[in-house]
Amino acid sequence: MSSVCDKIRNDFKTNDDKRDEGLTTPEDIIRYDNICYGTDETWQIMDIYLPKNFADGRKLPVIVSVHGGAWVYGTKETYQFYCMNLAQRGFAVVNFTYRLAPEFKFPASAEDTNLVMKYIFDHAEEYGFDTSRIFAVGDSAGAHLLTIYTAMSTDPEYLAKIGVTLPEGFSFKAIALNCGKYSFLVDNKIFEEGDAAILYELLPEHGTDKEMEVMNVIDFVNKDFPPVFIMTASDDFLKDQSVLLAGKLVELKVPFTFKCYGAADHPLYHVFHCDMRSEDATKCNDDECKFFTEYM
Repeated sequence: MSSVCDKIRNDFKTNDDKRDEGLTTPEDIIRYDNICYGTDETWQIMDIYLPKNFADGRKLPVIVSVHGGAWVYGTKETYQFYCMNLAQRGFAVVNFTYRLAPEFKFPASAEDTNLVMKYIFDHAEEYGFDTSRIFAVGDSAGAHLLTIYTAMSTDPEYLAKIGVTLPEGFSFKAIALNCGKYSFLVDNKIFEEGDAAILYELLPEHGTDKEMEVMNVIDFVNKDFPPVFIMTASDDFLKDQSVLLAGKLVELKVPFTFKCYGAADHPLYHVFHCDMRSEDATKCNDDECKFFTEYM
């Protein structure tokens, strides 16, 4: 493993542990933990969170959370409190760990996302999932992966590049992309040194033109995308990427909402919305769930 991956894993975990220190499962949440959705009981596992007050027999809209972590870090544990907070707003929330680089190369993460979607369809009755109302949230690298999966579900040619079969009848009602990454290129060159190091670990052939075509998912955002909530922050280092995506959606006439939280006198940073002690996170997550309810 490269020093870049080691540093990301160590630094991100330190920050996430500090952020979530002392948090516990809310009393109004039912949780089902460590469900294996594939064959690998270490990597292919997920939690499901349901609000306790949902009536038996009533199906719940579903939010699938695709975690971030620079394609090399992150688990369901680092997103559990954020996801349970979403469930408190009246959703069934699926929070999953997927196979990461460098141990696993792309498209392992996209394959795992597809296995999760298949699990949702196969176990809808067991957990009260309404498969006609599936939403998703993703941040940072997770927003990139969620955009890839949405492109897979709306563009057969792009789906063929990944090489999986989607669940029959699957579609997103709407998605939320938070502080995301959608393109690695400027003037056909990888523009961040850190990106190049991560892509070397993530991609089987370390970033060939064919691989980069797939990874620059902005080129496969299309007119059939579901409505999108785009979120960034005043001091998000990927803010320009959200602006880039918004411009593409304008061209395609895809319905979207664009929100930039924070200001010069109140700076907010990358993925601030995962901090459950933050009033700004509460406002952002309220806004996103309200956006979803508009497409129920």
